Amino acid sequence: MRIMPLATAIIVSAFLYFLVFERDRLMAVAGSDTPAPDAPIADATDQAVDETLIRVVVERSQEREIESAVILRGRTEAARAVVVRAETSGQVSSEPLRKGAFVNAGDTLCQIDVGTREASVAEARARLTQAQAGQPQAAAALVQAQASLREAEVNLNAARALRQDGYATETRLVGAEAAYEAAQAGLESARGGLSSAEAAVTSAEAALAAAERELSRVTITAPFAGILETDTAELGSFLSMGGDCATVIQLDPIKLVAFVPELDVNKVTVGAPAAARLASGGEVMGRVTFLSRAADETTRTFQTEVEVANTDLAIRDGQTAEIIIGTDGRMAHLVPQSALTLNDDGELGLRLIDADHVVQFAAVDLLRDTVDGVWVSGLPAEADIITIGQEYVVAGVKVAPFYTEATE
Repeated sequence: MRIMPLATAIIVSAFLYFLVFERDRLMAVAGSDTPAPDAPIADATDQAVDETLIRVVVERSQEREIESAVILRGRTEAARAVVVRAETSGQVSSEPLRKGAFVNAGDTLCQIDVGTREASVAEARARLTQAQAGQPQAAAALVQAQASLREAEVNLNAARALRQDGYATETRLVGAEAAYEAAQAGLESARGGLSSAEAAVTSAEAALAAAERELSRVTITAPFAGILETDTAELGSFLSMGGDCATVIQLDPIKLVAFVPELDVNKVTVGAPAAARLASGGEVMGRVTFLSRAADETTRTFQTEVEVANTDLAIRDGQTAEIIIGTDGRMAHLVPQSALTLNDDGELGLRLIDADHVVQFAAVDLLRDTVDGVWVSGLPAEADIITIGQEYVVAGVKVAPFYTEATE
């Protein structure tokens, strides 16, 4: 009695299964008595094969040239920054200039009390005059010594001739020789006197120059046009040699400083165009002016500098900036980021299909990330890229593609 209900339940369950899950096959069996139109055997075979293939969405992509760039994080830096220090000591006699003030090259920053420096200059100048006055006397003494030597030489020659002819005594000849030697000694002495006089003049000139240099050091001036980052030394304060007078920075032009990774260093060249977006929101343009030849020992990166105009001084020293340095253009494909995948070796790439709809894997290099997708290189000029379904196929598998328009 229990067998019939059980059999009935099995039959009903089978009917429901075919009705829900095998509806198409059930309808085909039910309509098998109805004659079907003639169809080519080949078409039926192809349809059966297509039903076994995995369907994927494919995008036909054409490579395009894009402007390549190196993106860095950096900061702004003053073109020049100098702590102006005193080269002499003394009391400050000038009113201070306040930080933030603009100064031109040569403007007085600190004035130190002159003290006895002017008197030292006057004394050195007097000594120079005295030394210069001794030069003519030494020159005249040299001329006189030269004349005395010539006279002694004539007398010596005459005494020798007379002695040879027997008209002069030996004593006269010896006296003439002694006079000649004395004249020679006098000439050497006169030459020494002239050299001493010239040395005295040179020494006096050096002393005067040193005194004037010391006097000029009491006025401390700005080495270049810029902005005071600190107040100048206060009136009445004492500045010792090497003491700080003020700090001056130059902000026009201003530098953008960043460090280029080792992998990108060959892409950056001096003179390349560059742009930067400041953390405050401003954007500036400039050119690369420096690229280090030596890597940082710790980070293995290379310092680079970009010079930009800052005529309104709106850019400050030390601001954070995102720097974009232009490089040579490259051919690349724009693809959806979701199309990227990994192969069994962990390589990043894309899955493509060939003319026979067989899947191939191609490793790619990421060039740039945009809101429309990612720019990649490493693909052929024209590629059929699987954008949906790439995770369900592997290289060598034949698929049934559905084509879509390329990403713009």
